[in-house]
Amino acid sequence: MSDTKSKAVKPRSGGHILVDQLALHGVDTAFGVPGESYLEALDGLFDHKIRFITCRQEGGAAMMADAYGKLTGRPGICFVTRGPGATNASAGVHVAFQDSTPMILLVGQVGRDMVEREAFQEIDYRRMFGQMAKWVAEIDDARRIPEYVSRAFYTATSGRPGPVVLALPEDMLTDVVEVADPSSYRRVMIQPGAADMARLGALLAKAERPLAIVGGGGWSERARGDFEAFCSLHNLPVAASFRCQDYIDNKHPNYVGHAGVGINPKLGAYIRESDLLLVVGARLGEMTTQGYTLIDIPRPKQTLVHVYADPDEIGRTYQPDFAIVASSDAFAAAARNLPTAVGGPRVARVEAAHAELLAYTKPLASPGGVQMADIVAWLRKRLPADAIVTNGAGNYATWVHRFWSYGQFRTQLAPTSGSMGYGVPAAVAAKAVHPSRTVVAFAGDGCFMMTAQEFMTAVQHDLPIIVIISNNGMYGTIRMHQEREHPGRVLGTELKNPDFAALARAYGGFGAKVLRTEDFAAAFDEALASGKPSIIELTIDPEALSPSTTLSAFRAQGLAKH
Repeated sequence: MSDTKSKAVKPRSGGHILVDQLALHGVDTAFGVPGESYLEALDGLFDHKIRFITCRQEGGAAMMADAYGKLTGRPGICFVTRGPGATNASAGVHVAFQDSTPMILLVGQVGRDMVEREAFQEIDYRRMFGQMAKWVAEIDDARRIPEYVSRAFYTATSGRPGPVVLALPEDMLTDVVEVADPSSYRRVMIQPGAADMARLGALLAKAERPLAIVGGGGWSERARGDFEAFCSLHNLPVAASFRCQDYIDNKHPNYVGHAGVGINPKLGAYIRESDLLLVVGARLGEMTTQGYTLIDIPRPKQTLVHVYADPDEIGRTYQPDFAIVASSDAFAAAARNLPTAVGGPRVARVEAAHAELLAYTKPLASPGGVQMADIVAWLRKRLPADAIVTNGAGNYATWVHRFWSYGQFRTQLAPTSGSMGYGVPAAVAAKAVHPSRTVVAFAGDGCFMMTAQEFMTAVQHDLPIIVIISNNGMYGTIRMHQEREHPGRVLGTELKNPDFAALARAYGGFGAKVLRTEDFAAAFDEALASGKPSIIELTIDPEALSPSTTLSAFRAQGLAKH
């Protein structure tokens, strides 16, 4: 025991203490771009088994950390340098905040003796990240590193999960001090009360047209299984909030669809006509509520039961009839044991809603020689059930969200914040976490170029992801809005692109270009067989702006409007 104590308090530099804390709290992977402001921490990583994935831009590194947090439920770790490094990383911090993902961003900082002089690359991170993180702090004393890091892990994972930012003055990291290490953190779950669950059971028993919506952070494979069992027992249809489609097995008979961009109009009607809405973990944000039109503000006409881990979120936009402050996984475990409600007409309602979902996900034809719907449908049959699909933001993603079927938990990585460029970094992180699984990233041409350099990260670290680029030569989503609001007055949305297949080969990966749908299967199989990070470029007709309409139709809509 004395030897252990002696080892725990031996003199160490701040940088080495920091990395020792990360290892103690179970960190196995960190993402980052090196900088002179945290060299001592890099030196600490040299002595540990923590894998450091060197990225090409801090925004990509932070998005990788977000994806890691989504996949594991543990905070994704990102190291960046001061000033430009931190401002670049803010893109990923914003994703983690809006997506409720546990993450810790470690930022090098100027020396303590230079603060408030606008020293080289100096920023006050408390003000910069104030609205973008759960907690932002600067460690001025190396002896307090264990305290700050422990709090960071607890804060990032408890209640509504989210990002924490710790600034690390360069000279603090080189200070040599003696300090003991604490125990590793444990995620704190908020349990629902027995009275709350009894009241929910009574409300469910009386409801004729109930519907559940799941989303947000704090879910797990076990929670998904518990909630699926609960829905089955209570004949409860369940929808997924924006880009949380893998929270429920899409083949489950109670799953009725995605309440996100491109919502099935029949699902929208089910939500409007419901007499009880049980919302678990989802904030009911703009995308899930179709611009706050599906549910009346502030008082919904439906009986609203809102289950959320943060009491500050409850009642923020919608006044619930009944609120339960609880972690999603703790609530799901308790809900599974609720006495079964009487089924009655609810059984037929669930069956009809699921059948409407199946009809809605059948491929539709679009203009052009490459049919995105058919390609997504082919991949559904070709890929194993545990394949991970990622995407960023853009109209191309509507094909994925509509025609893909998410089977296993955390097979979807997509930003609810709507951040472009997310798909490639997320795929890199997914392949690092699950090297034996197939990882496919969908990207638009504009979306891909936001973080294209992280394809080189995949090559450098031997992470054979497959990136499918939908190239229509424009920022499609913005063009859609532009044609509707200012038809024919096109400015700023057209793109000239490189040969993406050639770019992949230049990076050291596999590249192929697909001009016809029937050529995709061979290109994909060749990419998979190459064992390299791969890019498959799809030449998409600009008219194919969404699964259900065209560019010309949007222009006509705009002309009629004006």
